[in-house]
Amino acid sequence: MTGALVAMLLFASAEPSEALLRQMIGDVALAQVERISNDWHPEQRDCAGLVRFAYRAAFLALRPARLSEGLWRDREGKAAAFADAETLLAHSFETLGRGDEARGLLQTGDLVAFRQIGDGDAPVFHLMVVIQPRDRAHARTRVVYHPGSRGAEVRLGVLDELARDAPAEWRPVPENTRFLGFYRFKEWR
Repeated sequence: MTGALVAMLLFASAEPSEALLRQMIGDVALAQVERISNDWHPEQRDCAGLVRFAYRAAFLALRPARLSEGLWRDREGKAAAFADAETLLAHSFETLGRGDEARGLLQTGDLVAFRQIGDGDAPVFHLMVVIQPRDRAHARTRVVYHPGSRGAEVRLGVLDELARDAPAEWRPVPENTRFLGFYRFKEWR
């Protein structure tokens, strides 16, 4: 057997890398900008739903056994198939921080999180999936998100432009008290 064939067989039998999972999460999220998948249930089409859908699709393709135990943690810390945005942030993701140092650590699949004031002063959490370019010298970090309203399209933006040009409450900058920070899936710490 040639060395290349042995390497291919070893790779095929190994668990997919975190990098490969991250890439697939990004690809799934980006594909929703072009056309929302029929596999993404209409009742779950919001910002947290996009996160759950992209992660679930990547794990289903690359590590299907991982889904059998529930990909998320609920409010009690137990494995769950579903979690809302607030619960995802509190139990399945951890903060990287809110400043430039944390922004410099971002990788595809990480999240940008906000907490806005909703109807009746109830907090409304909003999540965006980070898409880090393969060639950082010639491309910028983007975010993919669903705005939350029924029937809305998934959107794509540039992180630096969001920080500079978005309305103040949507800027991912430390001065914005509604910006919760950048987050990473706890299994990838």
